[in-house]
Amino acid sequence: MKKYLITGLLVWVPLGITLWVLNLTITTMDQTLLLLPEQLRPDNLLPIHIPGLGIILTLAVVLLTGLLIRNVFGQRLWDASEKAMLHVPFVGSIYKGVKQVSDTLLSGSGNSFRKVLLVRYPHPQAWSLAFQTGVPGEVSSRFDEEYVAVFIPTTPSPVNGFYFYVRRADTIELDMTVDVALRTIVSMGVVATPETAHAQAAGQISKQD
Repeated sequence: MKKYLITGLLVWVPLGITLWVLNLTITTMDQTLLLLPEQLRPDNLLPIHIPGLGIILTLAVVLLTGLLIRNVFGQRLWDASEKAMLHVPFVGSIYKGVKQVSDTLLSGSGNSFRKVLLVRYPHPQAWSLAFQTGVPGEVSSRFDEEYVAVFIPTTPSPVNGFYFYVRRADTIELDMTVDVALRTIVSMGVVATPETAHAQAAGQISKQD
């Protein structure tokens, strides 16, 4: 009885969470339809409600924005609008900080989250996965040794974490992709990576021999 219950949970728990996340995403994105004039909203034009149309509208707006900004006129217009926004008290500070983060994360030329490291945290006898976010500028001049800026995500929510400056000599650079590291953190190490799966298989073979 117990093994059947566990098998059923192994099927329904990931499926249920996936469906819940999809429903939450679709419902949230559909709120963008409220930006349309009431007479142009799909619920008023179609006989039935079709979920997910907000995703299509959002993608269309994003693609259209990218298309407009890519040409010379659109780029100049956006630069002028951005400069005006940066001069607005409080709003400009928030926008500038968010833009720097998004440019670093989304730009292909950025150095953020390019390396996966092991750092000693939360005590000298423990190691934690961390992402190198860059080499500190002014901060580095305050030290006699080379330091790097790292972000140590928490489990199982990697969007939260701690930001530290650590000595490069106290870090270990891993040959691991960011995607694999994130999966490991989210799953609390339960989801095996190809490397760990291979090592486990090799260990089982050696035990049989």
